[in-house]
Amino acid sequence: MSSSIDRRASAGGAPAPRRPAASIPRYWELTVGVPGDLSEGLTNLAWELGALGVVEEERPGSGATLRAFFPETVAASALEESVRRYLDGLSELGFAAASHLHVAALADENWADAWRAHFTPRPIGRRLLIVPPWDEPDANGRIVITIEPGRAFGTGHHGTTAGCLEALEAVVDRDRPVRMLDVGTGSGILAIAAARLGVGEVLAVDDDPDAVASAMANAARNHVSDRVRCVLADAAGLRESRVPLLVANLLSAAHRRLAAQYRRALCADGTLLLGGILDAEAADVVAALADHELVHRASLSVEGWTTLELRAPLHDRA
Repeated sequence: MSSSIDRRASAGGAPAPRRPAASIPRYWELTVGVPGDLSEGLTNLAWELGALGVVEEERPGSGATLRAFFPETVAASALEESVRRYLDGLSELGFAAASHLHVAALADENWADAWRAHFTPRPIGRRLLIVPPWDEPDANGRIVITIEPGRAFGTGHHGTTAGCLEALEAVVDRDRPVRMLDVGTGSGILAIAAARLGVGEVLAVDDDPDAVASAMANAARNHVSDRVRCVLADAAGLRESRVPLLVANLLSAAHRRLAAQYRRALCADGTLLLGGILDAEAADVVAALADHELVHRASLSVEGWTTLELRAPLHDRA
């Protein structure tokens, strides 16, 4: 998810003359109802089509709505046609259909408000408060984590990130791990939260350069760069020292693909936290991980998304 609020720059000299109302710059807002398994792909498509910002809103009983904002230089008709073509192709492959595809004009002065209104402070668990950088709420004794909404996923406003944060807080309080590996770090929110909760050394890994840059910036913003190391790498090829805690907020298919790597990366009796799992997929993911000696310990569901806690065996294989 990303923001880029008003990227225009004014040149020096006399102010530009006021333009007629008909030529006031506009932004296009794309809205589309998305099933959970289409969300990531559609978000990536929006960025490829030139989005300035993308947010996903979930309301109980009504599913998720993706909102993406585009500059006036993007042709609205072409934008709508590209998204419709993409969704039609997925429907032919058997994916659930999206709904309510719509492109509408947003007045220039409404862009910042439309974007920022989505990112409000969110308390999570017992001690965490996730805030955007433009907000300075009363912390009320909570640990404030400031996250700039960027192209990388993870602002704390999606159910799967909130569930991971809540589970992470509980595990860190209980086990006091000294090291953690965050696979698919995105914005770095889980790595930063771990460091702020007391984990002394966190390796945050992603194969997307934008995500790594975002995570590094957010780590610096939260003054944990000395404890959070961000690395551009494919998790499947990692050969780091084993860790007592591994977190991964990815989709279910990625968890199945990386199961063997999770097992190799964990210390004996280490804890694995997995997010990005639709409630209906949780049992299948648990079964797939059991094939790699990773035992289900607990589940947490938030807004239709499950976070799984699993444990590695007490003793490593010979």
